[in-house]
Amino acid sequence: MAPPPGRQRAGRFLVLATVFICAACGLVYELELVALASYLIGDSVKQASVVLSVMVFAMGVGSLLAKRLRCRAAVGFGLLEAALALVGGCSALVLYATFAWIGESRYALVGFSLAIGVLIGAEMPLLMTLIQRISRRAEQDAGGTVADLFAADYVGALVGGLAFPFLLLPWLGQLTSALLTGAVNAVAGGALVLLLFGCDLTVRERWLLVVGNVAVLAVLATATVLADDFERSVRRAVYGERVRVAVQTDVQEVVLTDGPGGPVELFLDGRLRVSGRDEHRYHRALVHPAMRGPHARVLVLGGGDGLAVREVLRSGGVESVTVVELDPGVVDLARRDPALTRLNGHAYGDPRVRVVYGDAFARLREAVASGAEYDVVVCDLPDPAITASTKLYSAEFYGLVSRVLGDGGRLAVHAGPMVSRPRTFWTVDATLRSAGFTTRPYRATGRLSGFGAGPDRSAGGGSVPADWGFFLAAPDHGPPDPEEVDGVSRAVWPRPAGLPPSTLVHPRYGE
Repeated sequence: MAPPPGRQRAGRFLVLATVFICAACGLVYELELVALASYLIGDSVKQASVVLSVMVFAMGVGSLLAKRLRCRAAVGFGLLEAALALVGGCSALVLYATFAWIGESRYALVGFSLAIGVLIGAEMPLLMTLIQRISRRAEQDAGGTVADLFAADYVGALVGGLAFPFLLLPWLGQLTSALLTGAVNAVAGGALVLLLFGCDLTVRERWLLVVGNVAVLAVLATATVLADDFERSVRRAVYGERVRVAVQTDVQEVVLTDGPGGPVELFLDGRLRVSGRDEHRYHRALVHPAMRGPHARVLVLGGGDGLAVREVLRSGGVESVTVVELDPGVVDLARRDPALTRLNGHAYGDPRVRVVYGDAFARLREAVASGAEYDVVVCDLPDPAITASTKLYSAEFYGLVSRVLGDGGRLAVHAGPMVSRPRTFWTVDATLRSAGFTTRPYRATGRLSGFGAGPDRSAGGGSVPADWGFFLAAPDHGPPDPEEVDGVSRAVWPRPAGLPPSTLVHPRYGE
């Protein structure tokens, strides 16, 4: 006999709600893997491509494997969700652990992408079997049932995709958000099977399902309680014992190491941005050549640590300095932390300094619209090899810079190491020229630190880059030859054919 219509509608709603929840959880796992891969390994485009392609392939495999479970769809789905909750919920912990203690997360990343993809791919055939049972009892249209199922799946994916960056990540962090998602996944799958299809299960299957879900929830709850201790242990393994500040801002993870036996070091999302051992070489070489000329009004893009501002303020005649920084947390640390304020010379205490928060591209558009003009623009931005920062090295970006530079204005650009990544360096040169700038390349040697996570890790995991590469640029007319600027002298350097400007090295900042 068919169940009462009210119970049929309730059962159908429960299945669709579970589809919605499982789809949201699945997308959170997917985005979690992409975010962790970009953070731990770098090159977000490549890592996202690996994760997504592997997961889509694995979902197809999971759909095929699910055929074997359709005869026991209810208990199969319940156990499948328990396994997915355990694997997906613990994925962030394991990836962090492999990075911290083994130094390599790529194999773990591919393994989790495969496992999670197979489990997600097996969900839909089983859910379709379960909802068809209810539809058959209620004599509902099969085509409409499948449409409802996919609609719930797509809407759930939308909610999960929006919840991860805007709610879970900023409020809970990567580890706790993955663990919480796993718990929700396990509860949703177990509740659906036990409440709606419990009568179809044998006593052994019911106990297996209950014990399995309780065990998974216990593991996830224990991991959540220990997550803070785990994060501290990981930071010590990655950054050493001198971690003094570790905060997750709305933009990135900020870690400051300081103490006996080492310099002040600032890490943003695992990449070394400032080292007290050699930052003076970088910031002096970046700022001082551009300051020989009109420099009353200076715009610093990036540089929330205040170190480029420190060098700007050392030049006489500076009337105003505007700093555009994406992350208020970095500026707040540079204002308040004793070690950083000593390093930046209390730059933010100078009344001539004004900070504007936001994306540098968007703020430049606003400056162009308002008619603002600057004598010097300093681009103290993340390395151009970091995918997330590439738009700040585009022709469109430099076109906006040229429109805010006044007569005789200059642009200083950090373009990455010239020796170890010449292709990237000369690409920045070509981009500047395409935006109407005349350029003069130069470099500072004596580099002691890279930008990889950890005290002894450098860019790409190899040796520390030998230098920093820069460009001094001006729109329409070239800046004075740096031979005439602060003692910069020519140096012989092999460069690609068709790039006529000489390469320069600043002896004061060299070895």
